[in-house]
Parts: sequence; structure tokens; C-alpha cells
Amino acid sequence: MQENQSQHVRLFFKNVVLGGSAACCTCFFTNPLDVVKIRMQLQGELKARGQHAKFYRNPMQAMYVIARTDGLVALQKGFIPALHYQFFMNGFRLGSYQMAVRSGLTKDKDGKVSLLLSIVYGAMSGSLGALTGSPFYMVKVHLQAQAKQEIAVGHQHTHENMRHAFKTVFKEQGGRGLYRGVNAAIPAVTVGSATQLSSFSFARDFLTRHQILQPDSLPLTLTSTCFSGVCLAVVFTPFDVVSTRLYNQGVSSTGTGLFYKGFFDCFYRIFQTEGILGFYKGIVPSFLRLVPHTILCLSFWDRFSLYFMKSSKQ
Repeated sequence: MQENQSQHVRLFFKNVVLGGSAACCTCFFTNPLDVVKIRMQLQGELKARGQHAKFYRNPMQAMYVIARTDGLVALQKGFIPALHYQFFMNGFRLGSYQMAVRSGLTKDKDGKVSLLLSIVYGAMSGSLGALTGSPFYMVKVHLQAQAKQEIAVGHQHTHENMRHAFKTVFKEQGGRGLYRGVNAAIPAVTVGSATQLSSFSFARDFLTRHQILQPDSLPLTLTSTCFSGVCLAVVFTPFDVVSTRLYNQGVSSTGTGLFYKGFFDCFYRIFQTEGILGFYKGIVPSFLRLVPHTILCLSFWDRFSLYFMKSSKQ
């Protein structure tokens, strides 16, 4: 029994490495859009429409403004903490979900993929991923929001790099400071993970059962990930905006947020000052980032997992 438990632990961490590696493979391509998304989500914070400067109008114009003002390298701001975040968050998220899939926990009594069970286990794995990746996400947001004064939006932190950011936050706020914003990250990633993984599993199972596409084929993977990416962008964006605001806000000397008291207060204040559309700030770059990120990440993950399963049987 002890040997069996040891094998399960080894398999879990192998799946964590597979999931984390798949996510890291996408980071270089999607990080510039993430920078743009963060800036657009912070633009006009707690201000009514038309009552704030609008530096960033759309993704292409925002990229041009950032590159012209801060330099081309600024489009990859926060890349190192983003890599760490992707590895830990998606590693534990995808790794734990894969364990549930391989154990048959996401299927009903007839052996079909259950949408409800996929949502449940996708949400649970998302919570685990959010908890492990939260400190890196906070630092990533702080660095991605940094800009020259003429195009700066949101609170401006003065971190030099990831190491300096961790050192500064820990020195000023202690260990709790590294997890500031996790109360927003957990519901955001939980909802996002439940949507992404359940829609991916459902689409793949549907296309396979109805013999529309061949099992384990690349077209099957790409079609399923496209469907999943669209579902994710629509559902996840409001939670992502709240998460970005909470992570980036400045703190007082007592460690409390300068703008928001917490998750629900942030939702209420955005709705009160910016309206429903405030929750969809940055929806275009978010969509342009989430869809290819989902396609690339889940495609890499699916291919890596299939290769691992085949090599393990040999």
C-alpha cells in the first residue's frame, strides 16, 4: 500500500511538471498581450466613462504606445515572474486535474465525460493552482503595470525585478503580503479553470463519441482547445479584472488596501463607479490572449500527456 501511495505521489508530480512545462511554452507568445491587458484593466480605475485619460484604446495601439514610450522590451515586462506563475499555477492545476481524469473521476457511470464532474474537479484543481501561484502573479502584475509617468495607469510599484519585489513586499508586509489578493485569485482561477477544463473535456469527448474527429488526433486537440478558449474569455474576464485591481492596489502603513477592502468590495465599487462595462475592461486583449494561450497550453499539455502515457506503457 505504501508503495502504491509513493507511485501516486510520483505520478502527481510528473503531471505537475508536464502541466507547468506546457504553460511555460506559451508564455513568451502571450506575455505581451498580458501586459496590454493589465494596463487596460487598470486604466480609468474607479472613474466613470469619459472622465479619465485613455492612453490605451485597443491592443495594437497599446502595444505601439508601450513600445514607443517604454521601449520594445517593455512588452515582455514581468516575463520571469510570469514564467514562475505559469509553472506553479498551471502545473498544480493541470497536474491535479489530470490525476482526476486518469482515475475516472470525471466520468459518469456510463463512461462518458460528465460536464458537472469536470466542472467540480476543474474548480478544485484551479483553487490549488491559484494558491500555489499567487505570490508570482502579484509580482507579475506589479511589474507589468510599471510605466513612464506619461502613460502610467493604476498604482505604480517601484520593484526593480522579481527578487527585489519579493524582498520589498516581505520586508514591508511580512509573509501575508505575498498572498495579498489571493482571495480574488482563488475564485477567479476556480471559475476560469472549471470553465476551461470542463469545456475542453466535454468538446473532446463529444467530437470523439460522434466520430467527428479521430481520437488523440491533433485536429481534435486544436478544435477542443478553440472551443475552450472562447468559453474561458467570456466567463473569466470580470473575475480577472477584479483580481488585477486587488493585486495591484497600493497598501497603507497598516497593510490594508488603499482602494478596496476585499473581493466583494472591489466588485461593488467597480460596478458603482464604472458600471457593468468596467468588468470587461481589456476584454479584447484578454480574448486575444486567453484563446491562443488556451489553445497552445492545452495543446502542449495534451500532446505531452499522450507522449508520457505511451512511453510509460512501453
